[in-house]
Amino acid sequence: MATITELKSALRETLEARGVLGQLKARIRAEVFSALDDQSTPRPPLSHENLLINELIREYLQFNKYQYTASVLTAESGQPEVALDREFMASELNVAEESSAKAVPLLYGLLHHFLNSKEKLFLRGSATVPSQEPHGHHDAES
Repeated sequence: MATITELKSALRETLEARGVLGQLKARIRAEVFSALDDQSTPRPPLSHENLLINELIREYLQFNKYQYTASVLTAESGQPEVALDREFMASELNVAEESSAKAVPLLYGLLHHFLNSKEKLFLRGSATVPSQEPHGHHDAES
């Protein structure tokens, strides 16, 4: 008859072989985070810019099978549960894409563009950043 230690070891090996153990650990971390998250501290309103940025990140995370990281991002940021439409995102970012480009997240296309562009992007101080004071940061100066 197998000992408890041998059974635990066999179970761990089976879960690791199936790729489930990492998912279970990630799920437990997400649940612990959710339980510890202080809901009494209000988050700043989700700005249009943060909505778009969060969606770019969520699309990237889901594409790479980082489901639990994506679920924590959604829960912590207040991002809507339903993902924004890809065409809406592209339109908001003034991105035109071929149908073949839609196989990967927009973030990959944006990165590819900037890595291969010969022109420098000139950033101005006009970006709008919501107040982050509840988290110990200050508004960006324009």
